[in-house]
Amino acid sequence: MSNIKLLWVDDEIDLLKPQVLFLESKGHSVSTTNNGDSAIEMVQKESFDVVFLDEQMPGLSGLETLTQIKRIYPALPIVMITKSEEESIMDEAIGSKIADYLIKPVNPKQILLSIKKIIDQKMLITRKTTSDYQSEFGKIGMMINDSLSYEDWVEVYKKLVYWELELDRSNDSSMEEVLKMQKTEANSTFARFIEKNYTDWFTRDIGDRPFLSPDIFKHKVFPHVDVNENVIVVLIDNLRYDQWKILQPAIRELFTVEKEELFYSILPTATQYARNAMFSGLMPSEIAKLYPNLWLNDDEEGGKNLHEEELLEKQIKRLGKKYKVHYDKVTNLKNGKRVVENFNHLMNFQLSVVVYNFVDMLSHARTDSEMIRELAGDESAYRSITLSWFEHSALLDFLKLAAEKKVKVILTTDHGTIRVNDAIKIIGDKDTTTNLRYKAGRNLNYKAKEVFAITKPETAYLPKSNVSTSYVFARKDDFFAYPNNYNYYVNYYKNTFQHGGISLEEMIIPLIVLKPKA
Repeated sequence: MSNIKLLWVDDEIDLLKPQVLFLESKGHSVSTTNNGDSAIEMVQKESFDVVFLDEQMPGLSGLETLTQIKRIYPALPIVMITKSEEESIMDEAIGSKIADYLIKPVNPKQILLSIKKIIDQKMLITRKTTSDYQSEFGKIGMMINDSLSYEDWVEVYKKLVYWELELDRSNDSSMEEVLKMQKTEANSTFARFIEKNYTDWFTRDIGDRPFLSPDIFKHKVFPHVDVNENVIVVLIDNLRYDQWKILQPAIRELFTVEKEELFYSILPTATQYARNAMFSGLMPSEIAKLYPNLWLNDDEEGGKNLHEEELLEKQIKRLGKKYKVHYDKVTNLKNGKRVVENFNHLMNFQLSVVVYNFVDMLSHARTDSEMIRELAGDESAYRSITLSWFEHSALLDFLKLAAEKKVKVILTTDHGTIRVNDAIKIIGDKDTTTNLRYKAGRNLNYKAKEVFAITKPETAYLPKSNVSTSYVFARKDDFFAYPNNYNYYVNYYKNTFQHGGISLEEMIIPLIVLKPKA
């Protein structure tokens, strides 16, 4: 613990000379005063690392002094010292955001421990987090190499996200780089796992394969509707598992997490495919066959997600359910406020589904807007801006009402995103899809080793615009670029968040059951 500059405020400061000498012997600089007014003046003139403040002083009391110092320097750590153990005094001091609270008489070691807790806490946490991740690094590497099942990959991804968030909080950039390399290795191995197993999943029953996008309403939502008066599904487009973990503390103030699980998005991990599959309970080619008027292929003009409510109603009817259903989509602040204002109307429905497009809009805005690129410059900033939006959003107001009305909420998404880095070349005709992480077309030219190709779309239940349509998917953090515009694509799209391909971030996505707190 390096030299710390302290201010000790106590009306009996002369009696504390032994403690002051002890702190100075430890290399700390200690200034003293015996009243609140003087303390405020000293804080304005000098820069202190920590203030020790007596609660009971004549004239300006400790709490009054605390309030005034906090108005000047909100972030200055203040330790309140008092003879009183009255709960109201503790509550007021804690409410004023004190750093610590000590009861008199205090001994020098207590003071030293308090300083250590305040000043060195972040450094100690960083050191411990770094050490713990270094110990886990080898174990995670073995998990990546040994992951033979879809359940194994869920556990690998959970571990990686856990350490990503822990290292993010500790600000250890050296370990963050190591973790980034380990994530890249994981995604390379995960892509091979998907290539080997993906089409085979469609020949298996649930239990021998993961829950996929078309399974979600039937197996994860409708059972709750069958036993509850009201259930609300909140689908946040593009919400990754790490973003959910960042939002979780704010949501836990309103709800208990009854169940947290991860399922797999289908390929392509794009809204048109994954979300329509969720609402319909069908794979894309099945939607195109059964409801041709509700499906548009990539090369057809028109909105690709305009029929989600109809697809959901058709799934409910197919399964013999008779729910009263409400559907809404929020694409801007005005829509969000309208949904909040009409919340009571939702109580007339057994199942309400609200789609929030914010995270999708953020990822697109980050691509198109230089300012948003700077605000969400990396993974950590991307999570931070998501949390900042949520804390000031109409969605949080909506969830507060749901908790107040004791409504069960199921929070989920259709797919995730990945920050792309490496461009790979592909050639296609004018009808080839424009997505950067997957391409569908009939004249695709690419290096086979760089992509996952599905040349028989029917094996993955993907629709075909013509008999020779094939699909190719980018892996890891790759993205597609056309040779004739290669430099433009690389410069414009590198380091942007995209979806449609194969990665842990895009495919393994959260479904959270939230029970209102009593």
